[in-house]
Amino acid sequence: QVQLVESGGGSVQAGGSLRLSCAASGGTFSIYTMGWFRQAPGKEREFVAAVSRGGVSTNHADSVKGRFTISRDNAKNTLYLQMNSLKPEDTAVYYCAADRRPYRLQQSSSRYEYDYWGQGTQVTVSS
Repeated sequence: QVQLVESGGGSVQAGGSLRLSCAASGGTFSIYTMGWFRQAPGKEREFVAAVSRGGVSTNHADSVKGRFTISRDNAKNTLYLQMNSLKPEDTAVYYCAADRRPYRLQQSSSRYEYDYWGQGTQVTVSS
């Protein structure tokens, strides 16, 4: 079982930056593709970014492309999300997630392919 704990959320003004971290324990981090998702009040949880097991391949939602960057450090069992040029519409609870199947070749953008979730960290962007 993989346990995930997010950190790094907070309140920033539009145009600012934040770096989210997700510390993994209880499993072999490097065998899972990983993702970031977010959920705003009254909305469904949506895909933000995902990364392959080795960290070489990434994909980002169109809404964050060019502003957010997902990365991972397998030696530190940690997933990151660098968020730049933040907008008020980025306000949400951000969750990291681990793939439900280890050793998957390609990371997924579907939340249904992820079984392990952190508790979430709040990001609030004011205009």
